[in-house]
Amino acid sequence: MIPQVVGQLPPESTQQAVGYPSLFLLVALGALVPVVPTGALVSSAAVVALHQSSPFSLLIVFVVASAAAFLGDICLYWLGQRGVRSRNGSRWLRVIRDRAAPERLAQAQQKLDEHGAVVLVLSRLVPAGRIPVMLACLLGRMPLPRFARGDVPACLAWAATYQLIGVLGGSLFPEPWQGVVAAVGLTVLISAGPTMWRRMRARFSH
Repeated sequence: MIPQVVGQLPPESTQQAVGYPSLFLLVALGALVPVVPTGALVSSAAVVALHQSSPFSLLIVFVVASAAAFLGDICLYWLGQRGVRSRNGSRWLRVIRDRAAPERLAQAQQKLDEHGAVVLVLSRLVPAGRIPVMLACLLGRMPLPRFARGDVPACLAWAATYQLIGVLGGSLFPEPWQGVVAAVGLTVLISAGPTMWRRMRARFSH
């Protein structure tokens, strides 16, 4: 489901044979290494699925994306747990710590104390919210099964949201590549917008 931005798309059977496994691997990798733009990948895949003849294409994208996100989250949480239990920590725990700003971690810990695992659902929908909440769960010694129960609806909501962005972008343009560009642009704007706004407020407040 990863489209070519320029030119004609490959045959539909080729897209499905190559695209779905690629989407799964990239989203799972993006959950483990939070630098891969997984939201943009899901939105792009949704655009391509929207222009396919199969009525189940969008459903398959949703299932693949949510399952891959869940698998990546569980693996990262398990690796983080090993670091929490270890006296010397671990590389994966340091990666999670480095990507969680202290103020965001403090907010996540407070919300986790107040609302419990429900915060996991919102963490995937808020830009840059997943890692601070995951770290708060790790530091709070939340068991893996409890984390998994909260992460299931989080991944489903996340996949549905970014798929909807792709559908909206794809429905505005006749060519799939145009919809991909629009969906990726909208995804980047949603992801980077809050961070840019906070930086602008901090700069002008000083």
